[in-house]
This record gives sequence, structure tokens and C-alpha cells, in this order.
Amino acid sequence: MKFFLLIAATLMITIQASAQVQWSVFAGPQLTSASYAVLSVKQKTSYKPGFQLGMGLKVPFEGSLYFAPAIFYSLKGYKVDFTHFVYPPDIKATNNNTTFHTVELAALLQYDFSTQPGHFYFKAGPSLDFQVFGKEKFDTLTGQVDRSIPFGYDKYGHYSANMLLQLGYELKNGFFVHGQYTHGLANINNNDYGPSIRHRVFGISIGKFICTSKN
Repeated sequence: MKFFLLIAATLMITIQASAQVQWSVFAGPQLTSASYAVLSVKQKTSYKPGFQLGMGLKVPFEGSLYFAPAIFYSLKGYKVDFTHFVYPPDIKATNNNTTFHTVELAALLQYDFSTQPGHFYFKAGPSLDFQVFGKEKFDTLTGQVDRSIPFGYDKYGHYSANMLLQLGYELKNGFFVHGQYTHGLANINNNDYGPSIRHRVFGISIGKFICTSKN
């Protein structure tokens, strides 16, 4: 948490000192899943559809390098079939289908491959993931359970961390498109004896710079 607060403070100082800051909005579909292991044994997972919607900044830093922080809503989840009994979700569960509504705060660096109005770019950096609420549905040996995601010290966690990678193209009319990969770094399960669950997301977003502020 201190790391992200330090990044946020640095970004705010840079934004205030910068001569030109570009604001953007973006949205797009994504496929979401997870790296899921029980007692170091990988479980079979599958992807499900998701979505993201947010806003970002492009702040000049040095040459072709920019700060590009963003905040966005991200609909994530995964489907998994168990070969081992595990908690969470339940020691009698045979599978699980989850949906997480999250808010993600990203501190990215952007590199433009050209100074031309139309150009490719690359972004990378960490993000802090706030898992606000969600749903899960799973089968057990005695029936099916459909419930809200339980959060707690021995259940699922509200917070996660990721690494984001983006490759995109900016058009001279202010529109841009990029592909994104989200690699979950932190286990979203808080139970010490539970599974290892880390988000995996592939997405495509379309956006537009909506204004430029100058000091």
C-alpha cells in the first residue's frame, strides 16, 4: 500500500508541474480467468466474458516516455473444476463459477514509438485491485450453492495486486485502441490453507482523449 501511495504522490506532483496533461476515457470487453492451484496442484480453469470502463491521463515525463495512470471498473471472474476439496469456497465443492466487481488503480508508464500523430505505444506497470463485491455458484456433494462472495481474513480478500501490459495505437483524431494483459501477482484467497488464486485477464479497449489541460 505504501508503494502505491508513493506512486500516487509522485504522479500528482508531476501532473501539477507538467505543461500539458491529456485526459482520456476508454472501455472494452475482456476474457477473464485465474491461475488456480490447490496444494500446488493446478486446477482446470476456463475463461468467461468481462468488461472494463475507466479514465486515464497522459503526462509528459521525458522524451517519448509518459506517466499514464488510470482508474477503471473491471468485471472479472473464473470457472474452475476441482480435483481436490478446498475452502474457500467449500470443502464439499466440486467446481466454482465466480464474478468479481472490481475497481483498479494503475500506475503505468507509456512509451510512444513515434512522435507522429498516429503511432504505436506500449504501457506497463502495477495496479492495485479493490474487489468490491461479487457472486459465486458451485456444486457440492449435496446440492448447488449460489451466494454473494464472502470476504474475510479466512475467506476471499478485498485487495489484490496485478501487473498490466498494454500494446496500442493512437490516431491523430484522438482515438486509440489497445490490447491488455493483466497478470495477477497476489493471491485473492486469505485462507492460509486454501487455494492460490491469481487473476488472468485479456482485453481490448477503445478510447479517446477528451481534453488537454495546460498550466
